[in-house]
Amino acid sequence: MPKDLVINQTLNECRAALVENGEIIDYLMARSVENDPNIPHVGNIYKGKVLRVLPGMQSAFVDIGYEKAAFLYVDDAYLPTLEEQREMAEKARKLMEEEAKNRLGEVIPDEFSTLSETVDMRLRKSECTIETFLKEGDEILVQVAKEPISTKGPRVTRHITLAGRYVVYMPFIEHTGVSRRIENEEERDRLKEILDTIRPEGKGVIARTVAEGQSYKTLKNDYNMLVKIWKEIDKKEEGQKAPKMIHQDLSFVQRVLRDITDEDVDSIIVDDKSNMAEVDKFVTKYLPNLKGKVTLYDDSTPLFETHGIDLEIERALSNKVYLKSGGSLNIDQTEALVSIDVNTGKFVGKRTLEDTILKTNLEAVKEIAYQLRLRNCGGIIIIDFIDMEKEENREQVYKALLDALKKDRSKTNVLPISGLGLVEMTRKRTRDTLTRVMCEPCPYCEGIGRVKSTLTVCYELIRELTKTLKKTDSKRVSIFAHPEVTERLCGEDLDMIEMLEEQFEASLIIRSENNYHIEQYEIFPQEY
Repeated sequence: MPKDLVINQTLNECRAALVENGEIIDYLMARSVENDPNIPHVGNIYKGKVLRVLPGMQSAFVDIGYEKAAFLYVDDAYLPTLEEQREMAEKARKLMEEEAKNRLGEVIPDEFSTLSETVDMRLRKSECTIETFLKEGDEILVQVAKEPISTKGPRVTRHITLAGRYVVYMPFIEHTGVSRRIENEEERDRLKEILDTIRPEGKGVIARTVAEGQSYKTLKNDYNMLVKIWKEIDKKEEGQKAPKMIHQDLSFVQRVLRDITDEDVDSIIVDDKSNMAEVDKFVTKYLPNLKGKVTLYDDSTPLFETHGIDLEIERALSNKVYLKSGGSLNIDQTEALVSIDVNTGKFVGKRTLEDTILKTNLEAVKEIAYQLRLRNCGGIIIIDFIDMEKEENREQVYKALLDALKKDRSKTNVLPISGLGLVEMTRKRTRDTLTRVMCEPCPYCEGIGRVKSTLTVCYELIRELTKTLKKTDSKRVSIFAHPEVTERLCGEDLDMIEMLEEQFEASLIIRSENNYHIEQYEIFPQEY
């Protein structure tokens, strides 16, 4: 199946999509405001100042120069000694074995899962609470682990990691790891052996997924480059006063090439000459296998339109996604969780009801995994599959979901289908969702997604009008409301206005205001 990396530049907006057989595997975008060094992107390193330590929450707020203070949790704040790390690693191995026996669902790991499996900060000594090693006014080096999302500020960590093309370097944590996405045990052992000879005592290194099959020399060169960058960061930090950015991660195009480009990409298509030069430079240095596969697109039809990417993004911004069979998904994103409801829709099947339901659920599984990845949904996700009577069908759908999620680069934890037909899962997210990046709350409904009906507004207005008439001595009252509301008030099915005029012996003057919100109305008693 052909796999293409497509990079589009529109004025100050740059978009990149990794497309395989017409399906978007990864989608990233950045705008000029996001290239601002004042915006804390994942990977950026800051010298921050501790503003407040909260013992009750075992966390702290750190000023890194952004409008919102960064959040630092105790597990991310504690820097254990080398001896403590080795003790924790031994405990972590035993804990992992215990958890594996009692685990209800399946965990699909990401590249960094290997770190938490061996150096688990939850296993630190009980007396190592945040107030014992951090206090207000302390200046500390932190790295952005999660970008600002919605109303929340960035989340930071003191466990610095520097990501290269093939390896990740950790100056403070001793660890040798291999991405869990590399499943071949012989290759894992080979890489681990290489990494053990590369890293000095007390330092850490993880082989990324793309390190599979790479030589000692390639991995060593990548590691040396990261060590050099770290030495520059360490030197730059000295004498700097917090808050101050010490290190900015790669440019957007470079991050795309480093993080989402695989060795099996068939072509890289770019529609901007400056981006083309940047891609050529990166490919020559780090991706020699892709040399000669970079092309400049100059057709009159927009690049993303040609590859059908714009259409897929529009689908990803909609609450309702239709399946090829005629079924559909309803996807609702809230602050707390993402809920996905599967419906048969127009699909009626050919055999039995159970067969129809199974086919719809299996088709929905692939689309759900695709939409979660494209929309970058994170946190708690609840999937409401159509109820299946047979246990073997539920197991088939669950396994299909796990297989579909293996394409996802983010870590997911999926519980089996419950008796109610629900799947509970979590997905790790480090940046904002597609809808939050590209959309904003509707100014009319204020993000609720619905407004009161005209009849509801009419009854609210009449109740308020009755209260006003009881309080005032005025016999002339003006009412201003939306045209649809005033039309309903004066309609034959609602004769309350005439009744109120007779009851209070008052003259009620109703005026339509086109600029009013449908829920807005005003009542003005007039003095003679």
